[in-house]
Amino acid sequence: MQEYIRMIEMIGILFIGLMNVYTCYLYYRDKQYSRTGQYRISERKLLQASFLFGGLGAFLGMRFFRHKTKHRKFQFWIPITAVFTVGVWAWLVSEVLQSI
Repeated sequence: MQEYIRMIEMIGILFIGLMNVYTCYLYYRDKQYSRTGQYRISERKLLQASFLFGGLGAFLGMRFFRHKTKHRKFQFWIPITAVFTVGVWAWLVSEVLQSI
């Protein structure tokens, strides 16, 4: 049973990592689309990705690509989701390390 729980925690760690990479990529692509005048990724999708444990990726994407930095809802929600994401990730990592 303990191995099963540890496996679930490790999958959670991997999921959060991949979700943050994906979310950062969404911010990159949307910035590229905005520069070239192409179809944009909706703000709703960007925020949803950050709420689904992609908060750190969203925060880094905003900073690195200077994208959505002046929108109030992004200024408010993205730091909150980033802190939440890092907190959950740190908790999962600590659980895995304690079980080793």
